[in-house]
Amino acid sequence: MEEISVLIADDHTIVRKGLRRILEEAGINVVAEAADGIEAVQKATEFQPDVILMDVEMPHMSGIEATKKIKNDNPNAQVVMLTIHDEEQFLFEAIKAGAIAYVLKDRAPQELIESIKMASQGLSLLQPSMASKILTEFTRLGKKKKGPEYLYSNLSNREREILRLIAQGMSNKEIAKELFISDKTVKNHLRNIFSKLHINDRTTAAVIAIREGLVE
Repeated sequence: MEEISVLIADDHTIVRKGLRRILEEAGINVVAEAADGIEAVQKATEFQPDVILMDVEMPHMSGIEATKKIKNDNPNAQVVMLTIHDEEQFLFEAIKAGAIAYVLKDRAPQELIESIKMASQGLSLLQPSMASKILTEFTRLGKKKKGPEYLYSNLSNREREILRLIAQGMSNKEIAKELFISDKTVKNHLRNIFSKLHINDRTTAAVIAIREGLVE
């Protein structure tokens, strides 16, 4: 596996340094640190890291707001939320903002490392309890008659095919190989899909694909 580059965003210096040590010992390249949400957005644009490790609560701009801005600028950016909160409110807001994973600070370092490795491939690692909460929320939302799935008809056949592969858990590289296209082309299609559906994360895209019968 190629070296993974990571941006650490946390307002506590001791936490950032501790995370840097853990990640670097695991062979992960920490390219930058940010002390608040505004700096996280700036550093994400400057360094273009594979994964952004984002604290939920930070001064000046929260991790949730920073994630939204980062995902708006670059839909392919992978954000892993790191927090002390396991309340459903924070979890749902993080996922809706575009975070690909949500890790509690009291978990073992290896779980964080695995989350980062999977996120770098466009995959998500969620604790069973959190996955259950997300599924329950999407089921509730699915009963409503409004949502991005009603914009599904705007997608081209190629975009629908990519949406189906996203729902199967494929990374960008795997999709490119499956469809005999370049990684850059896949990223461009993803940008268009997210724009047309008014969403900014792969999890919601996968849910839409399942609702539309692309995946059984």
